[in-house]
Amino acid sequence: MPKRIILSALLTACICAACGSAGSAGPQAARPRFVHGVRNPWFPLPPGTTFVYTGEKDGAQGRDVFRVTRRTKRIDGVTCTEVDDRLYAAGHLAERTKDWYAQDVQGNVWYFGEATAELDKSGQVTSREGSWQSGVAGAKAGIFMPARPTAGQAFRQEYYKGQAEDHFKVLGLSASVKVPALSSHQAMRTEETTPLEPDVVDNKYYVRGIGTVREETVKGPRETNVLISMKRG
Repeated sequence: MPKRIILSALLTACICAACGSAGSAGPQAARPRFVHGVRNPWFPLPPGTTFVYTGEKDGAQGRDVFRVTRRTKRIDGVTCTEVDDRLYAAGHLAERTKDWYAQDVQGNVWYFGEATAELDKSGQVTSREGSWQSGVAGAKAGIFMPARPTAGQAFRQEYYKGQAEDHFKVLGLSASVKVPALSSHQAMRTEETTPLEPDVVDNKYYVRGIGTVREETVKGPRETNVLISMKRG
């Protein structure tokens, strides 16, 4: 069998595992090879880049600083890029998170986990709910961004039973979006859901060469986040 067909079959089986759909091969049998760094054009993570978002969550205005660090972390046998994500609300740091991503040889970006902490106004940690790492306590990495997204594709982004079970679907690649940092008529729009919150549906907008530029809740408690600036390191 030609090499390209073998690779395609392995990737298909692996994506099925990430989606949670049935397949003849499990995640370990279909495990792809990974490369250094994340360069997918729809979700690039150049080290040193800082994205700043503003928005609303739980009725309060907030600012989200998403910084791609130069640090890496070995998770489930894969070297992942570490992102530092900090949410500020009411004048204080309300949540801090480390996220870990890796890109396979096909160009798909995988989400390997997060370490998150919610803080009160005095800076004390009140919750670490939602933290997980692939390979620990049954948690599994999922596909965060496909190499070549097309309308109708659906994937499981993460899996840690009862804690992290986000799914997304590509709705289209020609959406219009306007945020303080930029505007585009060729944005990708996705729909995000989780069985842990069945009454909530979010939409995200991505622009090639940038990544996420807008998030909004279309069903459930209002939540928005828009990109106001991006600085390359």
